[in-house]
Amino acid sequence: MGLREMAFVFFLVAAAMAPASVEAEMEECAKPVSVSAACRGAADTHHGVDYDHCVRSLSVDPRSAEAAGGGIHGLAMLATRLAIDHAASTEAKLDDLAQLEPEEEEGARKRARFNHCLEQYGGAADLLRDALDNLQAKIYGKAMEQLMAALGASESCEDAWKGEKELPVAAHDREYGRMAHIAVGFTHAAA
Repeated sequence: MGLREMAFVFFLVAAAMAPASVEAEMEECAKPVSVSAACRGAADTHHGVDYDHCVRSLSVDPRSAEAAGGGIHGLAMLATRLAIDHAASTEAKLDDLAQLEPEEEEGARKRARFNHCLEQYGGAADLLRDALDNLQAKIYGKAMEQLMAALGASESCEDAWKGEKELPVAAHDREYGRMAHIAVGFTHAAA
């Protein structure tokens, strides 16, 4: 057998093996995972993920079964969608509360705080949408950067209300932060 024939045989063998390795890689990415297993892994590797909260939050969502069928990648996308939903609902709540503040000086100070929070959550929602796009494209590094940047919204909003007796949207704020951490944990595992 000459050099050309050997090269041709090598090419055929390589071509025959290539689709199998791509398929194996795709199968690994889409390997189904239970919500509890994914939450356990995220809680074990990320301090911001509470296992019980993670399982409870994802188990009640009707999309979780389909997402879990797509493996950790599917769950990372679902968690990011849930974080987007929480950012949007927090933003809407903040906007409603800002509208209720009177025009007097104290009301103006509170509206400024609400506006700061609105800006933070608007930016976070944009970052999360971009992260979701990158997750869909399996560009995990960029998605992680965007998810990490979006985490700061709740902390920055809380900082704006320091010195006040209560944070007007504390429950929304806390839930957003928890979902964003879950999205980070799942995306890290998917990468």
